[in-house]
Amino acid sequence: MWQKKTMDNLTANEFYQTLKLRIDTFVVEQNRIYHELDENDPKAIHVFYQESEKHPALAYARVFENGDHITFGRVVTAPATRGTGLGNQLMTQILAVCQENWPGQAIEIESQEQVVGFYEKFGFTAIGQPFIFEGTPHVTMRREAK
Repeated sequence: MWQKKTMDNLTANEFYQTLKLRIDTFVVEQNRIYHELDENDPKAIHVFYQESEKHPALAYARVFENGDHITFGRVVTAPATRGTGLGNQLMTQILAVCQENWPGQAIEIESQEQVVGFYEKFGFTAIGQPFIFEGTPHVTMRREAK
């Protein structure tokens, strides 16, 4: 079931399950050393999918306001679900959160280079030059206000 919660509304188990998915992917699987928890978690809306609260999180992202635009990040699906369409469902949920909470605002993200094509399917355009962020090549992408 899809959930959209602020940090204050997450249960301890939901927070654990989403953080575990993030660390398993971005730190362990991608072999990156960086601070996975940061100052954006408390201000974000956490979007995630779990079959029930007792099950592992299978998809996750966080959405928050960043200056003059909305952003999202830590977009991840569990390895066993990749290629099943869950990532597309997650993007639909992310865009709905943006529209519900910040209608008419542009969205700007820092995308890992290997998933630029995925975000292009949802109306994002690469802007600027690639850069290294947290040890990984990224590209800034933007989706203009609708």
